[in-house]
Amino acid sequence: MVALVSRTGRHLQRYNEKGRRQVVGCIPYRYKPTKQTSYEKEEELEVLVISSQKGKGMLFPKGGWETDESIREAALRETVEEAGVLGVVEGGLGKWSFKSKSHDTYYEGYMFPLLVKEQLDVWPEKNLRQRIWMGAKEAREACQYWWMKEALDRLVKRLASPQKHEAEGQEEAVGICSLS
Repeated sequence: MVALVSRTGRHLQRYNEKGRRQVVGCIPYRYKPTKQTSYEKEEELEVLVISSQKGKGMLFPKGGWETDESIREAALRETVEEAGVLGVVEGGLGKWSFKSKSHDTYYEGYMFPLLVKEQLDVWPEKNLRQRIWMGAKEAREACQYWWMKEALDRLVKRLASPQKHEAEGQEEAVGICSLS
């Protein structure tokens, strides 16, 4: 069951040892079939971007990591709330330190790939955001944050080497969870 209301407030928010708010997010992705011959099937990588709540550009779903959840649970929760997709949260893409554009403060951000298994018709922020599937190159151009672009580059590189990706996925993937 997916909660139809986003979490709000900062009372459960995590901060690192330097006092920086910790945020987590996902790059939702899927493979879109492009053409199929009798011998092989070709697929194109697509990623899901969402509009900013303030309407200034596109980004990947992300938000606060709270004290009552694991980092992967937080990443999935934010992705469901903001983008309305469920899937498998895979091994982390990295950690970034970045300055907020709206607040004069630094944050610590973590990003994960999310292999999408289900796209919801109704989700908490459906009326606040647009979601758009696009190719990785187009998403990189549309994304407003340098650190998310870097995470996307890492995902594309990881997916280009399937043997390494399979080994990482085996060790670090978590199953689809339901949020209530």
